[in-house]
Amino acid sequence: MSAKKTYLEFFAGGGMARLGLGRSWRCLLANDFDSQKCASYRANFGDDHLVEGDIAAITIEDLPGQAVDLVWGSFPCQDLSLAGARGGMGARRSGAFFPFWSLMEGLIATGRAPRMIAIENVAGLLTSNDGRDFACVIDLMAKAGYAVTAAILDAKNFTPQSRPRLFILGFADDLAPPKAPEPLSDEIAPPALIAAQAQLSKTAQARWFWLGAAPRLTRNARLSSIIDWDAPDWHAPEQTQKLVAMMAPHQRARLEAIVNNGARRAGAAFRRTRIVNGETVQRVEARFDGLAGCLRTPAGGSSRQIVFAIENGKVRSRLISAREAAGLMGLPDDYILPHSANAALKLCGDGVAVPVVRWLAGTVFEPALNQAKARKAA
Repeated sequence: MSAKKTYLEFFAGGGMARLGLGRSWRCLLANDFDSQKCASYRANFGDDHLVEGDIAAITIEDLPGQAVDLVWGSFPCQDLSLAGARGGMGARRSGAFFPFWSLMEGLIATGRAPRMIAIENVAGLLTSNDGRDFACVIDLMAKAGYAVTAAILDAKNFTPQSRPRLFILGFADDLAPPKAPEPLSDEIAPPALIAAQAQLSKTAQARWFWLGAAPRLTRNARLSSIIDWDAPDWHAPEQTQKLVAMMAPHQRARLEAIVNNGARRAGAAFRRTRIVNGETVQRVEARFDGLAGCLRTPAGGSSRQIVFAIENGKVRSRLISAREAAGLMGLPDDYILPHSANAALKLCGDGVAVPVVRWLAGTVFEPALNQAKARKAA
């Protein structure tokens, strides 16, 4: 039996990257600062390799003495998100990238350079500080000797959730990840990524390549198969009608057409504040295309998604449940969620979609490592 590939996982949350990598990978260290997320990690994976606490307090001596195949880092996105204040990587939370990178530099300096580094964050990193934050990450990886690429991967290819995320990947020179002479599609390389890449330094440009792999739609579930139609906590009809009345006219017409058609359909919606005819109004913005919107953390009532269920000519509504959110993230049914709904929703909203990591592992990471091993053996 071949040896398992090894990795370190920083900003580990509830271990979604671990689930995505799967059983052919062995975690040597996982770290997170959030006590509730760490409790979930322990409940599902045990405590053997988990280090709870601020990444800035971890030293190079705390890390395993061997070089690993992969380091995964999903550093905080709050200061980069388009929904936030966008303080950038100079702000407190997203600035956690820098102690993470200090550890990478320490590994490199002590002969323990990881073969691959994967960094995941929101697409807002591409435009944060006019692209300088993205350029900073790429420059650091390039100067450290890694061939580097980036791609937008959307969970909608795998689960019924629209969740585009930026993945920055670095590879040691002896590895051969799939490469392409130009971007494969507008989805994995949208205009914002093209523009950000064009502004990179000469050093970074020299180490850059376009990823030669793109997900194909493999989703075999729709939102209607994720939600619990028999849940007990549906809104009163009057509350549902109030939510429907908050939709824009074209959305209400779409909803009425589905109802009149007699279809069984699920939809998802967020409350949004919009300017209509010069006035600030609250809108319920819904979609009925089989996808949920991107899960967010429950920082306020408006950030928790609303579920609409259309059946037998009637419309019901309620807030999305923690288990439904877990399903949208690709978490298995036996994954142990926090008891608190808010903590569970925060864990899911902050996480990386499990099947996206699985796709990266099977399509990019593992072939690159296996081919290098085969060349060395030949």
